[in-house]
Amino acid sequence: MEYSQAEILQTVAMTEMEHLDVRTVTLGLSLRDCSGESISTVAEKASQKIRTVAAHLVEVVDEIGNEIGIKIANKRIAITPVSMITEGARGNVIDLARAVDEAAAAVGVDFIGGYSALVQKGATNSESEFLDSIPEALSVTQRLCSSVNAATTRAGINMDAVAQVGRIIKDAAERTRDHGGIACAKFVCFANAVEDNPFMAGAFHGVGEPEAVINVGVSGPGVVHHAVRHAARDLPLQELAENIKKLSFKLARAGELIGRTAAKRLGLPFGIIDLSLAPTPVPGDSVANIIEAMGFERAGTHGTTAALALLTDAVKKGGAMASGSVGGMSGAFIPVSEDAGMIDATLAGALSLDKLEAWTSVCSVGIDMVAVPGSTSAETIAAIIADEMAIGVMNNKTTAVRIIPVPGRDVGEIVEFGGLLGSAPIMAVNRFSSSEFIQRGGRIPAPIHSLRN
Repeated sequence: MEYSQAEILQTVAMTEMEHLDVRTVTLGLSLRDCSGESISTVAEKASQKIRTVAAHLVEVVDEIGNEIGIKIANKRIAITPVSMITEGARGNVIDLARAVDEAAAAVGVDFIGGYSALVQKGATNSESEFLDSIPEALSVTQRLCSSVNAATTRAGINMDAVAQVGRIIKDAAERTRDHGGIACAKFVCFANAVEDNPFMAGAFHGVGEPEAVINVGVSGPGVVHHAVRHAARDLPLQELAENIKKLSFKLARAGELIGRTAAKRLGLPFGIIDLSLAPTPVPGDSVANIIEAMGFERAGTHGTTAALALLTDAVKKGGAMASGSVGGMSGAFIPVSEDAGMIDATLAGALSLDKLEAWTSVCSVGIDMVAVPGSTSAETIAAIIADEMAIGVMNNKTTAVRIIPVPGRDVGEIVEFGGLLGSAPIMAVNRFSSSEFIQRGGRIPAPIHSLRN
């Protein structure tokens, strides 16, 4: 892939003036050969493999970022879902969580994802025990991230798992009460999880992936916001979409250059580029601001679902034009606490949990980094997750929930998480109960359109 001087200069301008960054270079690493009869054996093998394969990851990625002049915000690792390599092993799986977290610290990465389970149609006894370990694992580690896939279009929704996840989230919040329930920020529940996602907290290294691979997640909402804000106010929407598509093409090209260079220097294959507009708390680096610049007083008002659909589609098309290696969940993310525009819209009363749910039918993932009152029940949390799983299953797309019931806090208060996690206004949930529905358990069958082969 060759780059013209004009492309390079345009990318440099985006970097300097419009908050362009590559959000993450993520090493996907298989730990399937680390299984053993005891957790201590698995932990020792996994720790050694992470330390060996990822020894130079941070050094190489930082070197490339300095050479090219593009900030690479995070270096991360995604591993085989831990529940797969602990099946039948004797001992306490928390020991493995600590070992993986310590190995991630030793190689200098920001996060390591894959303390995960895939239970969309049911869970083994070992997987159920593993799920129960998640709150403690997240509360005693710093870099470890966890996910559960509870639904797919082919399998339907495992409501027993959804109910268990509701309890997991409440437990994780209580264990980190003194820090605003921050353990929940490292956990996500999926429908139709993808195997090559480089973004946290949902990254894991799928069983269909190679031994080790380099994946890249590109950000850039500031770049798109700048272009939309400076476009003519009467520019037809199809032309606005075309402008976004062309910008996304350039973003994808820059990201792929970094990914392929990193892979070559590390002696690993290049996997995918995930071109997702991932916001930050920095003013102007906001998906909500992009939507508002299209012609809305506030993100969350009527018409903004259509605007988000336009944005997501244009980003995907631009990425597909630029690269044959687009993967992950490319599109637009809507994490409330990480997006200054969404925080403002929530505080103004324009953006509600119900509107966020509507947005998830057209965006990349789902209800993300939403803080709710600490008194919210496990059943209500499970019901919010079930709704999101249904959107994913019925529309054959990836959806997810990352929600934080903040202990001791109520609607309208602000909780500070810091860094890229930002701050979150606590949003109201529906006050009517869903508990009887959740307590039924069982499985919501796969939709009729899943019967394809």
